[in-house]
Amino acid sequence: MDKSEKDFRKQIQNDLRKKAAEEFEASLPMSRAKFEELFDYLDEELQEQSCDDTPALTKTFLENENIANIDEVVKWLADEGGYCDCEILANVEEQFE
Repeated sequence: MDKSEKDFRKQIQNDLRKKAAEEFEASLPMSRAKFEELFDYLDEELQEQSCDDTPALTKTFLENENIANIDEVVKWLADEGGYCDCEILANVEEQFE
């Protein structure tokens, strides 16, 4: 494999990563900034109390922030592997890095 073929493959990989990132951003049911605030909130709250295997803290945050589409956000989080508050931090937050 010569240098031009390696460069071509590298460009394809970069293009695919960029497209996946754009699709992820487009799928977000609320702003990236709000998700980051949610993750910070959960991180703080879960230091004080244990997870009850529900997204109760998440729902509280969303209600306090006057998020209109709470059910949609909770469903999106579950679809991404966050069925409860601690799984949201463990499985979903890393996708924002």
